[in-house]
Formats: sequence, C-alpha cells, structure tokens
Amino acid sequence: MAEVDATKSLSGLLNGIAQKVYYNNSEITEELLRSELYPEMSPDEFTALHDKMKGLLKSIATADMDHAQLEAFLTAQTKKQGGGGLSAEQAAALSRFWKSQRVRVKESLVAHSRWEPSLRGLSWRVDLQTAASRRGTAHSGLVALVELELGRTGQDSEFVCLEFDETKVNQVLKKMADIQESIDRIVHST
Repeated sequence: MAEVDATKSLSGLLNGIAQKVYYNNSEITEELLRSELYPEMSPDEFTALHDKMKGLLKSIATADMDHAQLEAFLTAQTKKQGGGGLSAEQAAALSRFWKSQRVRVKESLVAHSRWEPSLRGLSWRVDLQTAASRRGTAHSGLVALVELELGRTGQDSEFVCLEFDETKVNQVLKKMADIQESIDRIVHST
C-alpha cells in the first residue's frame, strides 16, 4: 500500500511540475505540492526531490526523447551511484508520465518558443500596371503584390499587403541572398 501511495505522490509531483513549468499554471507552487503530496517530508528533502524530478523532466523534454531514448536515459539514471540516482519506482513513474504527456509538453515548448505575432500565411502575385503619360503614350511596369497573414495564438489573423516595383523586388532578393550567405558562413564555421 505504501508503494502505491509513493507512486501516486510521485505521479502527482511530476504532473504538478509540468503544470507549473510547461502549462503556465501559476496556482501550482512548490509549497502546495509538498503540503499535498509529501506532508511528512522536510522542506529541504522535498526541495531536493522536486529539483531532481524537474531537472530530469527538463532533460527528457529538451531532448524530446522517444521510447528507446527514454528507457536508455532512465536505465543510466537508475545505475548512478550515491544520492543522484533514481529508484526503479521513480524511473517507472517518469516513463509513464512521459509516455502520456510527451505530445502536450512538446506542443507547449513549441508554443513558448514561437515569436508572436507569427506568419500564418503568405500569398503573392505579379500585376502589370499601365498608365497613360501626359503625351498620350502608355507605359507599363510590373508590380509584385505580397499579402502576409499575421496572427497571435488564440486571435484572429491580421493581413498586411505590400507592393513592390521591380527595383524593390531586386533589393529584397539581394537582402535574402545576404542573409543566406551569413547563415551559410555561420553554419560552416561551427
């Protein structure tokens, strides 16, 4: 019975950490988790357990471990000597938690790393504009029209329409080539 309670408490701790760290639930505090899940544990002991589980979860989430990676990682953690290792029960609880929460944690990490507003869509076309001059002759020019769909999570999109003549298109293409060249330089130098 005590082992079942320990497993439930550890599952609750892992869920509490995820609520606080990944799902932005500000109502979850370290003190709340200790008082609800580990009331018999001293604050120092609980902080050590909390920090250890939080660190392990961050390692697992940052690497977005698949099943095989997770099992290898947890096996290595259970073989650690001294107080830094995991018990078999803790490893099993971490494994169960990650299998059930991996997708949700990953979505949360992706959402937190996204710049807002983000580009939701882009459409473009090239138009031929003609205009009559004072002398009565017509002249024409190509115009690129670009429509950007921008939006913040949970909000409706906003649309921005840009118009470029041939000179501006060439300037944009030159800037894009410069950016690509800079990226290539950085990638190839590391």
